[in-house]
Amino acid sequence: MTTAHTNSVQPTKVNNQSVSSTARFQSTASGFKRWGRKSPFVRYGLPMISVTVLGALGLGHLLQGSKDIAKVRDDREWEIIETRKALSRTGPLVSYKPKKTSLEEDLKALQQKVDTENYEYKKIPRP
Repeated sequence: MTTAHTNSVQPTKVNNQSVSSTARFQSTASGFKRWGRKSPFVRYGLPMISVTVLGALGLGHLLQGSKDIAKVRDDREWEIIETRKALSRTGPLVSYKPKKTSLEEDLKALQQKVDTENYEYKKIPRP
């Protein structure tokens, strides 16, 4: 008989706990609703500002990573050029001598290559 009595007591405790947790949940929910009505900044402004700030920090972190990768890549390319002795850090070596040309000379060379007087119309195919 004692075991049956303990079984009947426990469900009432569980029910009391579920009722108290439901009441607690409803009171916190109504408290959050009050926050939104009393100060809309807490409900709308604060999340928006926090997302903006955290997004800016995250993008800055990502951009810094890409800059570091680009710097490493440039350093590797520079080392390859130095090993081939095409350039040094002070300037061009004997193996690299740029031509001294002017824009007018380049224009004349291009005009000789391309004939702008005699040309044909070609139909471009549609995609």
